[in-house]
Amino acid sequence: MTSQSFVLLAVFLAVLLALAYPMGILLARIGEGGPVPGLGWLARFEAFLYRIADTSPAAGMGWKQYAITLLAFNALGALFVYALQRLQFWLPLNPQAMTNIAPDSAFNTAVSFVSNTNWQGYSGEQAMSYLTQMLALTGQNFFSAATGIAVAFALIRGFSARSAASIGNFWVDITRSTLYLLLPLSLLYAVFLTSTGVIQNFSAYKTVALIDPVSYTQPRNGPDGQPLQDAKGRPVLETLTATTQTLAMGPVASQEAIKMLGTNGGGFFNANSAHPYENPTALSNFVQMISIFLIPAGLCFAFGRMVGDPRQGWAVLGAMSLIFVVMTVAVMLAEQQAHPALQAMGVDQAMSSLQSGGNMEGKETRFGVSASALFAAVTTAASCGAVNAMHDSFLPLGGMVPLLLIQFGEVVFGGVGSGLYGMLIFAIMAVFIAGLMIGRTPEYLGKKIQAYEMKMVSIAILVTPILVLAGTAVAVLVDAGKAGIANPGAHGFSEILYAFSSAANNNGSAFAGLSANTPFYNTALAIAMWFGRFAMIVPILAVAGSLAAKKRLAANAGTMPTHGPMFIGLLIGVVVLVGVLNYVPALALGPVAEHLQLFK
Repeated sequence: MTSQSFVLLAVFLAVLLALAYPMGILLARIGEGGPVPGLGWLARFEAFLYRIADTSPAAGMGWKQYAITLLAFNALGALFVYALQRLQFWLPLNPQAMTNIAPDSAFNTAVSFVSNTNWQGYSGEQAMSYLTQMLALTGQNFFSAATGIAVAFALIRGFSARSAASIGNFWVDITRSTLYLLLPLSLLYAVFLTSTGVIQNFSAYKTVALIDPVSYTQPRNGPDGQPLQDAKGRPVLETLTATTQTLAMGPVASQEAIKMLGTNGGGFFNANSAHPYENPTALSNFVQMISIFLIPAGLCFAFGRMVGDPRQGWAVLGAMSLIFVVMTVAVMLAEQQAHPALQAMGVDQAMSSLQSGGNMEGKETRFGVSASALFAAVTTAASCGAVNAMHDSFLPLGGMVPLLLIQFGEVVFGGVGSGLYGMLIFAIMAVFIAGLMIGRTPEYLGKKIQAYEMKMVSIAILVTPILVLAGTAVAVLVDAGKAGIANPGAHGFSEILYAFSSAANNNGSAFAGLSANTPFYNTALAIAMWFGRFAMIVPILAVAGSLAAKKRLAANAGTMPTHGPMFIGLLIGVVVLVGVLNYVPALALGPVAEHLQLFK
């Protein structure tokens, strides 16, 4: 690991910690329903929203009502996003006259953005109108992020409540999270992004002259539109010269801000954060990485404050950070190696002598290996899905690290809200295992962990591996799944495994190289995204309701501390062990096999 990589990682973690602590204070105030300093003037607007929604902020919900309300809200959001895509050709703010989106693609995208996955089987600048990008996609970026925060608040209340029937009010949680957190932060962040060069306009696309014309060859088509062939059956080629280029425009900064802060990841452009209009400089790249982790890290501190023991938040944050650092070092080390085939030819000798070598394939020169590898670790650890490099071009072991971070369950910081409630589910499992080992009833934060909680925890943990492994198995067996593979062998298997891992764990990034915008993949991945999100949320809310109804017991001499190094180690062990047991066989068929093939 180079000194540059070490300094970049150290500075990243230091800045993140400095910003996450005050963020935790703000999040705790939002979750507890208290006034937010500096934003008190929004209280009247908040009350107005409750009046038009015909709800009272004092009215609590049991877990079933909370879950039904959450599911209904998100189902209506999916229908709205689907309808807007199917009608966009006839709607305003469409200067490029983008056509309506095909039904299967519109279905996939609607589920994707509602579930906070933001998997994109389309090229944004070639398919979506400005209205669709802003009203449907950016709108759901806010609502899906607020939904995750709401579930995290509900689970925290389950731990902190004393024999309560309510876990909060979904409408209050989603309103306060959006009004006091996501909207103000996104506004400030969008202004910053525009100052670095991210565009924000409603202009039609620009056609500009190239400084240096580019010549290229392509097959020549006949009058019937089919490629011509010579007497030997070879394609007839023609040489063309491009003198102009079309530059896509649009309201990018406003979407980019909530894309990162809400750990959504859906890019305005197909190249996502590798595009210079989305991520133009090294500074914007660094701030984007910070913004991805900011709220997930802050929620750890909010958790400690809301349960009355800040040490509990530090313990969860510590477990997340240790896993993240180890995995980040692994991907940095992997990508700082040259391809073995190039090393065999001596291509890397000159570069290694300058200590600047490594695998630059698929990476932007303005970021380099270290920043690209760190970005890959951040975005896959945080359920974001934004990318500034092509994961498909990483070396096999380098590509395995982002894949494994996703397969851990998106709990290493994880998505906004979902990372915390996912890690707390693993914490419940950890104390249950510890209780079995010492022969006493497991407790976490003064709440007994019994059979019902463990049943719900098991469902929440197992639902995503089932979706990933079953979906991958079906895709490699049926012709429609195999038809999308561009790279045969182990790498092609990795592409499919990554796609279903990303979908079911609501990450949204892609290995690429897989032609996924087909009826089969659009449907299969949408099913994985929907159930990967909501089949996990419902049992977590059930756990919250069960814990809220229990008395909170005082700690005694036999209570296992859940804030010290021993518990952090146990928590990390449970997360890693569950991931290993679920996915090692699949990883062996994909990236591990591909790595071994490099040395044949």
